[in-house]
Amino acid sequence: MEDIFIGLGANGERQVLGLGKANRHGLIAGATGTGKTVTLQTMAEQFSRAGVPVFLADVKGDLSGICMAGSDSFAHADVIRARAQQLGIEPFDYHDNPAIFWDLYGQKGHPIRTTISEMGPLLLARLLDLNDTQEGVLNVCFRWADDNGLLLLDFNDLHQALIACAEQASTLTTTYGNISKASVGTIQRQLLSFESQSADRFFGEPAFEINDFLRCDDSGKGIINVLVADQLMRNPKLYSTFLLWLMSELFEALPEVGDPAKPGLVFFFDEAHLLFDDAPAALFDKVEQVVRLIRSKGVGVYFISQNPIDIPEEIAGQLGNRVQHALRAYTPRDQKAIRAAAETFRINKDLDVEQVITELKVGEALVSTLDHEGAPTVVQRTLIAPPRSRLGPITDQERAIIQSISPFGGKYDAAVNRESAAEVLTQKAHDARAAADMVETQGVEAQRAQPRATPSMWERAGKAAFGAAVASAGSMVARKMTGRRSSASPVASAASAAAGAIGTALGGAMLGRFARGLLGGLLR
Repeated sequence: MEDIFIGLGANGERQVLGLGKANRHGLIAGATGTGKTVTLQTMAEQFSRAGVPVFLADVKGDLSGICMAGSDSFAHADVIRARAQQLGIEPFDYHDNPAIFWDLYGQKGHPIRTTISEMGPLLLARLLDLNDTQEGVLNVCFRWADDNGLLLLDFNDLHQALIACAEQASTLTTTYGNISKASVGTIQRQLLSFESQSADRFFGEPAFEINDFLRCDDSGKGIINVLVADQLMRNPKLYSTFLLWLMSELFEALPEVGDPAKPGLVFFFDEAHLLFDDAPAALFDKVEQVVRLIRSKGVGVYFISQNPIDIPEEIAGQLGNRVQHALRAYTPRDQKAIRAAAETFRINKDLDVEQVITELKVGEALVSTLDHEGAPTVVQRTLIAPPRSRLGPITDQERAIIQSISPFGGKYDAAVNRESAAEVLTQKAHDARAAADMVETQGVEAQRAQPRATPSMWERAGKAAFGAAVASAGSMVARKMTGRRSSASPVASAASAAAGAIGTALGGAMLGRFARGLLGGLLR
């Protein structure tokens, strides 16, 4: 199994990243314009060729070319050819890579959605920039919704649940704690603000299934999952919270595998400083825990940042593979970053690392990776290998072609709005008004003689299960008509969806996920 060839060291040695150590995480750092994106692209396409699925965020729009083969007719082709010859890469052939584009806004890729319940109050509080008191109220709202079998799927559900909690604040206080109407109002304003930025599109159904990131194509190459993030970067809180949610989902969903021969997924986290900016202690502890433990799930996390000191020490200490591009010493903070970066490398007596960091040219970096025994290699000044895919963005027409052959064309593109908290609470309010009117006009006995207006929990569960089974059957028919193949069992998918719907209707999102996982495991 080939290693990941990063480049050629000044001592003439190949600088490689062993696939067996790729889940020990890493850091790609350097000032703007020093070559970080090219390094990321070079590594990502090699992981793909080795059969490792990749996730990366395209924050500037220039990584989309990874799905297309390079060409001598494109810009910088002469530089790429010269670098390949300088490194002794023979033959140097251009090639494309299997890729799927994802977009939280659903404009340039398949939409990614999750439910409010799946996100959870901790991450949602961070996304909405809530203080401790407001986060406490949000926790109460989640707990109350779960206790009453109410599904929190989208922003509308959360709006209605918060209104219900505020209206019942005096009766809920003894069970759940104080609910301040002022805090509810603040949360509602934050939700409205995010809706005005279209951030509410991230919440809803069909919810994203994390295993769809862990795929290879028919030739065995790992799929490169590209998150279109140029528009998303205008909302850095949503960007960083989404990526943290994604890592948490991977951590919860994947089994323990120890140290595999190669990772099950490599996760490149660009603009990594956004994850840690203003993060509360509880959230930071969660990040540190996920990064520390996700290695044993076979996932390698690689942070990309302009400044290495943007990564907290607790996290940086777990990043065994490092590629350091040039840094500039314009400010005291820059000088501190240079010293900190130099001190993290294993000493090379022939190299003044602190000085060389400021002298590195574009396409050069200081490289140190973990050897086969897990020890960091001596740092070397390295010429970075060029990618074989296109440098730069693809056209809209090329993107449309890539998306047309995606296996997820009919799975995520259309949003589904099934009965959840908003509909149930609205119906209950309507029933209450109707009952009050009847009591006023016809008396209490006439009202008591009326049949139950709102379905019972079991009736809702049966209805949800039927809807889930019909949706799964529809997906099976669509796959037959379009010729798309799926590794999932159609019967298992339908039964698992129905079980999940019943569990969610009866006991909230946690029970729904448990039911889906339990039945899914039995039917494998």
